[in-house]
Amino acid sequence: MVAGAGVRRAWAASLKGKKYKSVQLGGPSGGCIPEHLLDIPVTYEDIVATGAIVGSGGMVVMDDSTCMVGTAKFFLEFTADESCGKCTPCRVGTKILLDILTDITQGKGREEDIATLDDLSRDIITTSLCGLGQTAPNPVLSTLRYFKDEYESHIRDKWCKAGVCRDLTMFWIDEKLCKACGACLRACPSKAVVGEKKVPHKIIQELCVKCRSCYETCKFNSIKILPAGFEGDPYALIEKTAVGAKEEK
Repeated sequence: MVAGAGVRRAWAASLKGKKYKSVQLGGPSGGCIPEHLLDIPVTYEDIVATGAIVGSGGMVVMDDSTCMVGTAKFFLEFTADESCGKCTPCRVGTKILLDILTDITQGKGREEDIATLDDLSRDIITTSLCGLGQTAPNPVLSTLRYFKDEYESHIRDKWCKAGVCRDLTMFWIDEKLCKACGACLRACPSKAVVGEKKVPHKIIQELCVKCRSCYETCKFNSIKILPAGFEGDPYALIEKTAVGAKEEK
C-alpha cells in the first residue's frame, strides 16, 4: 500500500486550492514527511527510514499555511508534559528542546540552536529509558531534516513565512492586487484594516493582532506575509523570495 494515494484523495476533497506541505505520521512522537516522500510504501521499515514511526497509525495532513517549527513545538509540548520524570534525558531534555523551539518561534533563536536541537535530540533518543523519550524528538529531527530552511528563516531573518508565529510576522496588502472588496476589512477583529470601496485597503500595523483573519479571507492573494517590522521594499523581497524558491526546485 502507498501512502500518497489516500493522502492526495483526502487533500483534493477537503482542502481545495491549498498546497500540500507535510504529513505527520505516528502520533505526537512521529515524524513529518514532505511531499516527495508521499509515495513511500506503508511498511514499518519504509516509514522508519523517513524519520517517522508507525505508532498509532494516525496521519495529520498539513498544508502550506503550516509552520513546521511551530508544529515541532506543538508536539513537544505534549511529549514534555507526558514525561513521567523517571529518567533525566527525557524529563529535562524534552523541556530544553521545548524552550529552544519556543525561543525560535518568538524571535529569540540563535544560529547555534539548530545544531543544539539536533545533538540534544539524538542524545535523548539514545539515553532515555522508555519509548516516550526514545521517540519524543522525532518531530524535531524530521522537521530539521526536511524543513531546515524554515528554522533558518525564523532565526536569521526573523520571519515565519507561514504567518503563524506572531512575533515573526507582518501582514501587508499588495495594492496592485487588492480589489477593495472589503472582505479583509470585515474579517479583521481589531479594525486594523482600513479602506473604502474601489480604493486598495491598508493594514495599520500598530493595531494588527496578527490573527491571520484577513490573510485567510482574501481570495485574490493580495495579502502577503512579511518579516515582523519589515521596513524595506515589499515587492523586492517578494521577488527575491520567489526567485530563491525557483532555484531550490
